[in-house]
Order: sequence, then structure tokens, then C-alpha cells
Amino acid sequence: MRNLFLLVFSMLVMSVSHAQSDYELVEQTLNYYMEGGSNKDFDTLKKAFHATATMKYISDEGYKEVNALEFFSGMKPGPRANRKNRIAEITISGHAANARLELEYPDFTFVDYMNLLKIDGEWKIVNKIFYKRVD
Repeated sequence: MRNLFLLVFSMLVMSVSHAQSDYELVEQTLNYYMEGGSNKDFDTLKKAFHATATMKYISDEGYKEVNALEFFSGMKPGPRANRKNRIAEITISGHAANARLELEYPDFTFVDYMNLLKIDGEWKIVNKIFYKRVD
């Protein structure tokens, strides 16, 4: 009986460790995005995205849909952005995850919604939508 208990307990610990590991890997991917953007470092930012990731948003001209890496590729090096990055929420189900991020600038906040997939063992953002909230 004791051996059965130890086996079940070990399986639960491994299961929790696996979930924490995926959570940490999703966090790492999101941090590539946030830190790359804050530091205007495209090489770091692109680690977060799948090559075919899309970004969908509403601009003054209406609905837009673009390749995320093409959109960010125009990033110019410069001083760190004056913003606070926060991961507000992460949800993981198997190889799929989503996250809500808040990128707080002095006068507004970008609220980003990211969809991620675990592809070949790596978590990548495959889709981003966002809203610019004026504070």
C-alpha cells in the first residue's frame, strides 16, 4: 500500500512539475516579446513568434491583419521604452496556451492577447490581437 501511495505521489509531482515547466516556458516566450519590445531589440523579440504569426488589430483605417514579424521588423534600436510590462494571465491546455499582457506607458496601456502553440517542443506566439487603452 505504501509503495502504491509513493507511486501515485511521484506521478502527481511529475505532473505538476511538467505543468510548471510549460508555464515557465510560456512565460519565457512572453518575456522575449516584452523585453525585446521594451529594449527595441528585434532579435530578442522574434524569438517569441512563429515565422507565420499574425497580428490583427483595429487602426484608424479599420481592421488590419499583418505578419507579426514583418510588422516588428521596422523596429529601430534606441533607448529603452518607458513602460512597465506585466503578464496578467496565462492559461495552458496541452499544447495550446493564451495570455493577456499589459504594457503600461505613461499615457496609455496596450492590452495584448496572445495565442501560443507548443511547436517541436517550443512555445511560440502564433497570433496577437491588442487594444490601446487610454488611461
